[in-house]
Amino acid sequence: MAGSQFTLAALATTAVPGLVVTGTRTLGSAAAGDYESALLRDADGALTVIRRPRNQRAEARQSADLVAIRALSAGIRTRLPFGVAEYRGQAPIGSTRAIVTTRLPGAHPTLASFAERPELATSVGRALAAIHQLPTSFVSDAGLPSLTPFEVLRSAVSVMDRAVATKLVPAALVERWEGAARDQQLWQFTPTVVHGSIGTGVLLVDGEAVSGILDWGELRLGDPAKDLAWVLAGRRDAFDTVLSAYEANGGGRDRQLAQRARVHHELETAHWLLHGVQAKSTEVVDDAVAMMHRLVDAVHAPSAEPLQSVSPETMEIGEVEQLLSSTERRHG
Repeated sequence: MAGSQFTLAALATTAVPGLVVTGTRTLGSAAAGDYESALLRDADGALTVIRRPRNQRAEARQSADLVAIRALSAGIRTRLPFGVAEYRGQAPIGSTRAIVTTRLPGAHPTLASFAERPELATSVGRALAAIHQLPTSFVSDAGLPSLTPFEVLRSAVSVMDRAVATKLVPAALVERWEGAARDQQLWQFTPTVVHGSIGTGVLLVDGEAVSGILDWGELRLGDPAKDLAWVLAGRRDAFDTVLSAYEANGGGRDRQLAQRARVHHELETAHWLLHGVQAKSTEVVDDAVAMMHRLVDAVHAPSAEPLQSVSPETMEIGEVEQLLSSTERRHG
């Protein structure tokens, strides 16, 4: 695979005028994944990354990421306590293009590390709060998506309905999710700037601090709870630490934030189920069903948290359906 990394290095010199590459190595797996990538060192010792998408899905994600990082201007970046990769150039290769960006320092954390290292979990909460406090105007100006609370609810209900239609979702989860969908107060929030696809795979940490965040292709205005949902896959005390730091650093006064984060987290099992059905993968479907049954056991535990709002004001199912129908007419 050495030839491949040298091809990418040559492309980088085309994409970035004046770039002198003095070293190169393959970044990630050379034979797998959606991208072919190389890490380059220039004459000044600075590190640069070049990525070439291997399929249309990766190409679309890379294009969306490029739009987002260009929207994150120098002024916006000064508000963030971590680094964001900077665009340096691009070069055509075959029917696609290779993108060159700066290399951010740090390594990907594990979920377990947030429980083991509270200072790191605190840094995650601080980073998320900073994202959610960014001015919303730059997202709109860049033409990036903007979701209302109605649209967030409609999307969640759509996932629920399609998953339930497979007849593989346990009855306890159907009841729990439908209760959350009927809870009017749960979905009353002010949309903020959100990363949209936060997780350990896009976080970079250096010591006890978040040093960078990658993959901004889902940048939009939306539900801040979605950026917190992934932490719930780990230990409860880690989520509590992240949430406390988030709130302490100005992350809003949304009393329903934790409950909505749980909804988004639980619906990841539904997303996984639907992916398996669409891909006709028995292995994925079986895995999703097993995850759902483990989730049922968890929500029946005495320490389980409800999905309903702190002070619930509920709507009947018919009212929710009417709400979603009217929203679809306005935005469809």
